[in-house]
Amino acid sequence: GAQQSATVANPVSGASTDLLPHFQLEPEDVYIVKNKAVSLACRATPATQIYFKCNGEWVHQADHVTQHSTDRGTGLPVMEVHIEVTRQQVEKIFGLEEYWCQCVAWSSSGTTKSQKAFVRIAYLRKNFEQEPTAREVSIEQGIVLPCRPPEGIPPAEVEWLRNEELVDPALDANVYVTPEHSLVLRQARLADTANYTCVAKNIVARRRSASAAITVYVNGGWSTWTQWSGCSTSCGRGWQKRSRMCTNPTPLNGGAFCEGQNVQKTACTTLCPVDGAWSEWSKWSVCGAECTHWRSRECSEPAPRNGGRDCHGPELDTRNCTSELCSHAAPGAEDVALYVGLVAVAVCLVLLLLVGVLVYCRKKGGLDADVADSSILTAGFQPVSIKPSKADNPSLLTIQPDLSTTTMTYQGSLCPRQDGPAKLQLPNGHLLSPLGAGRHTLHHSSPSAEGADFVARLSTQSYFRSLPRGNTNMAYGTFNFLGGRLMIPNTGISLLIPPDAIPRGKIYEVYLTLHKQEEVRLPLAGCQTLLSPIVSCGPPGVLLTRPAILAMGHCVEASAENWSIRLKKQSCEGTWEDVLQLGAEPCTELYYCQLEAQACYIFTEQLGRFALVGESLSMAASKRLKLVLFAPAACPSLEYNIRVYCLSDTQDVLKEVIQLEKQLGGQLIGAPRVLHFKDSYHNLRLSIHDMPSSLWKSKLLASYQEIPFYHIWSGLQPFLHCTFTLERLSPSTCELACKIWVWQVEGDGQSFTVNFNIAKDTRFSDWLVPDSEVGAPALVGPSAFKIPFLIRQKIISSLDPPGTRGADWRMLAQKLNLDSHLSFFASKPSPTAMILNLWEARHFPNGNLSQLAAAVAEVGKQDGALFAVSEAEC
Repeated sequence: GAQQSATVANPVSGASTDLLPHFQLEPEDVYIVKNKAVSLACRATPATQIYFKCNGEWVHQADHVTQHSTDRGTGLPVMEVHIEVTRQQVEKIFGLEEYWCQCVAWSSSGTTKSQKAFVRIAYLRKNFEQEPTAREVSIEQGIVLPCRPPEGIPPAEVEWLRNEELVDPALDANVYVTPEHSLVLRQARLADTANYTCVAKNIVARRRSASAAITVYVNGGWSTWTQWSGCSTSCGRGWQKRSRMCTNPTPLNGGAFCEGQNVQKTACTTLCPVDGAWSEWSKWSVCGAECTHWRSRECSEPAPRNGGRDCHGPELDTRNCTSELCSHAAPGAEDVALYVGLVAVAVCLVLLLLVGVLVYCRKKGGLDADVADSSILTAGFQPVSIKPSKADNPSLLTIQPDLSTTTMTYQGSLCPRQDGPAKLQLPNGHLLSPLGAGRHTLHHSSPSAEGADFVARLSTQSYFRSLPRGNTNMAYGTFNFLGGRLMIPNTGISLLIPPDAIPRGKIYEVYLTLHKQEEVRLPLAGCQTLLSPIVSCGPPGVLLTRPAILAMGHCVEASAENWSIRLKKQSCEGTWEDVLQLGAEPCTELYYCQLEAQACYIFTEQLGRFALVGESLSMAASKRLKLVLFAPAACPSLEYNIRVYCLSDTQDVLKEVIQLEKQLGGQLIGAPRVLHFKDSYHNLRLSIHDMPSSLWKSKLLASYQEIPFYHIWSGLQPFLHCTFTLERLSPSTCELACKIWVWQVEGDGQSFTVNFNIAKDTRFSDWLVPDSEVGAPALVGPSAFKIPFLIRQKIISSLDPPGTRGADWRMLAQKLNLDSHLSFFASKPSPTAMILNLWEARHFPNGNLSQLAAAVAEVGKQDGALFAVSEAEC
């Protein structure tokens, strides 16, 4: 309105400040909907005049509607005024500043101003900035439906409809809506198959997005096999079969049908009954003292079998001799035979007693002197011909030659170490007998020469369909009872096959593979998360007489109160089963697992497919994430991309990302950082800061990027990353310095300082390929172990029997900090072998033999000292 002047009386001198007007009603913010004018009101007491001022100008007096009254409580005058504001008034200053109005009241003591009330034009655009899209997801998979509502004033509120019914997160714990208005289904259920619509509304209008059809499908799974049917024939060769059905679960909503056969047949043979028949009679015996002789026959042509009838009739036939054939035995002949037999039995008993005494005396001495000498393990023994080292101990190292054609020849001698007089010598025999300085030949099995031949042989097996194609993540070799080792370079994954794990006379072709998560379906429920790579070793069904040790990395920050960790193994039917719960008493002796800071060592007597799965017990549980930055080595255009990967902290995932980035032409920026990601349901956020605005600008519309919590926590999406797209303002700009922050919402942050020359072409850092991992993926026989075979056998034979003062395998476990696994070691036929196998798995190829030798020596000294005292007392 037009500006109006007002005359305000000066406040009366000495007037009380209580007579200043105060507002009982102040104007409030309002929105103009379409073309409807809005009303503003205020009321003050005591007041002699009251007017509105809008955007610094007085509203014309004629536009005011004033009401006078008296406050009943105080008797003071009250004035109330109303004005109307139209859309045209607000649009006159649109884009310059916001439209506001303020009420001013006068009394004889002065003036008082009310709060400002803002008048805004309400609207809601028609088009959504982002709408949900149709998807097909597997059951129990997480779903995120994005929705960015249209621009509007006031900002639109968002609600979701499922088949035109309101979705209420308060009634369904599986559903929640993010602050960015995305609808999240934590685990897809069959009931979640529906049409989803995002609805935005404010005081002006209500907008609906296009409906997104979500289809939750179920892949089929085989039921367990039925029992084998009876053989089709009652006698002779026939067949029998068993079947299974694709009902565990039944495929739904387009899910994949089960792969494989639903019927299996196998040949069977039912043994036919054979009736017995007599053999020919033997010749008549010499006529006896009673003038009789005899003959016999056997039911052996054929003998009765498979339920056949036995022979009928007598086995022995006797008859009288004629008088001239009758003879009498010399008196006392039976007594002489009895005495000779008794003397022979007595001699045998004396010999057995002497042997037992000798064995007892040999064991009483405890460790051999050669084993107690720590220098033996590190003296650089050379492999020798595999023959018995002593005549009285042929089983110490009796190795049958391998059937392979590979022969390795070594030059050197092998003699026992001569200790000085200060060394305590035990009266046992030498660890190794001198063999002279000749040439010795060691036969051992070797890996297949060509990987293609090995894969071709595997392809004929049914289980090969689930193995990865190619040799990048596979190692394989041919092994016998000498054992060996398989390794997948740069992944931390290895398989140790200890000596005598493969039965003597057997030769196995063994493989070790690393699976990508998209190749194998590992169902997870609740708060479960994948903590390790999925690894297969096989072939399945291989018979091992000693546990093999599978080593692989993990990303869990383990603590008993925060985690429940389980070892899972995939059965032949394809289902995953819990075979071991870490920290609990094992329900089977087939599996055992030692969990260390960044790796786990799995003892298994059955090869197969394994994975480590954890379930958080509290929100304090955390996983280790490795944060890695990559960027192009050169920038031919104005745009430049920085990729930030959030990976599980295991070597195999880092290896895959490095190979991927090499193909993309990326270079590593700095060293990777570790972030502890907690089970707090909060997402991971990434943002870029401190970038010189005069040289660069970010093309990211929002202030940060976000990776949903469940995408990270499940561990099934290995290569999660965000890309920051930057644009340089001048083609001459060739340097960039900035910071990238990565943090979990309501958690601690991790920052990267990025400072590099984008025109410089740098190679990948050498530290990404650990020296310990470089080498052959398959090692066979003694070359696969740090401890020489003869030394190993002698340590085992010395420490397995219970020793004095506990100087046996239990003390060795304590020296090597493995005493928490004593119950597992004790359950095996050779506890010492288990300890040495675990040492080999943990320390190959850079293990310190001197430390192991020192631990063995300490055990030997204690046992030897006690032996010396007992000898002196005797």
